[in-house]
Amino acid sequence: MDVDVRFRRYVEDYKLFTKTDKVLVAVSGGRDSMLLLTLLYRCGVRVELAHCNFQLRNEESDGDEQLVLNYAAQLGVKTYVHRFDTTSYAESHKISIQMAARELRYDWFEKVRKESGCKYIAIAQHKNDHVETVLLNLSRGTGLLGMQGILPKRGKILRPLLFLTSAEVLEAVNTLGIPYRDDSSNFSNKYARNKIRLDIIPQFEQLSSDFVDIMNDNILRFQESQRVLQYFVDQKREELLVKIGPDDWEIAKESIRGQDLALLYFLFEPFGFSKNVLTDLIQSLDKESGRVFESDSHRLLVDRTRLKLRHKHYEEEVAQLNAGQEILVWRNYSFTVCTSPDFSIDRNVAIAQLDYDKLVFPLIVRSWQEGDYFQPLGMEGKKKVSDFLIQKKINLFDKREVPIWFNGNGELIWIANYQIDNRYKITENTQKVLKLVCNISRYEYK
Repeated sequence: MDVDVRFRRYVEDYKLFTKTDKVLVAVSGGRDSMLLLTLLYRCGVRVELAHCNFQLRNEESDGDEQLVLNYAAQLGVKTYVHRFDTTSYAESHKISIQMAARELRYDWFEKVRKESGCKYIAIAQHKNDHVETVLLNLSRGTGLLGMQGILPKRGKILRPLLFLTSAEVLEAVNTLGIPYRDDSSNFSNKYARNKIRLDIIPQFEQLSSDFVDIMNDNILRFQESQRVLQYFVDQKREELLVKIGPDDWEIAKESIRGQDLALLYFLFEPFGFSKNVLTDLIQSLDKESGRVFESDSHRLLVDRTRLKLRHKHYEEEVAQLNAGQEILVWRNYSFTVCTSPDFSIDRNVAIAQLDYDKLVFPLIVRSWQEGDYFQPLGMEGKKKVSDFLIQKKINLFDKREVPIWFNGNGELIWIANYQIDNRYKITENTQKVLKLVCNISRYEYK
């Protein structure tokens, strides 16, 4: 079966794109990407071409660029070329040259895709790349997710050559007479991926000449296993985690007590918690409540009967109230705002009556932060907000849930539902009152 037929069948089997889609093809000038461009062109897909010149190999890089331009002109394909100062980028971001090239490449591809109206970006990776990726993941430590290798379609990225080995790619470009250039850096053992390609895979092929095909079959089974596992884990997560806000969950302690650590790891994997943290969590279930565990993105509080899980960015949400604005929403709270000639004091803690002329707009609403302080009503001295809330027996998570209002000059004016600041109370000199009413609208998310 010729390569064009196999290519079309692979595209159809994985539903990579339709004939009406426009595809941006990443073309380096090497045999893989030149074949990909040719196959897409030959099957009638609307294609445009993007070439990165990383300026790392002097004349070689320029030669690659010229080859791509010449071939694109021959096919009549619109071409985008960008030259990157890869070395400077790597130095300024303190990353490797390889990582710098990857970041620059994919960021630019996405920019061009959007500006050109292309639906997808096609990348030339084949079966050998697939195996290299899995072996590289294994060498660095990976779970089942890392064993999946490269997916044919992930978001806007397509990899339509995963049905070919590198030997088949070489045979195809020679048969079709497609020009290409070899990248000399691919033959250096300086990089880990090259060591796997040049040294490790050939040793496996001595044990089995079909090693690459066998590994690709295994990878497909890993992908199928991951899909099945993910289905059951998602169901279990839906069962155990109660969503009470956009980025806010609660879990009954009893529901995870005695659960297998491996299951807990999969359940909490989207939230970034390591197995070590989860081991500590399990051990803390029967201890004093109030302990907090953190990942890079989330916090988890062990309360008396439940666990509370929240995204950190949720705690950083800030809202502004401009002069004349009548309603403000912050998280699950809404506030109604009005100016009032009524100077009678309302003792309801959900209502704040403030001396309007002392306010500087816009007013700010946010959660508590370390170092916040205020002047309690009827007192001359300052008090830390943290100490005040602890005295009210509010735990860390609920502490961060309390709306704190600030004047435009940075001074705290109201701890909503608790107390206003003494400096902004109504006095005999007050001419105008700003009235804030706090309404709580807390509900479960499905």
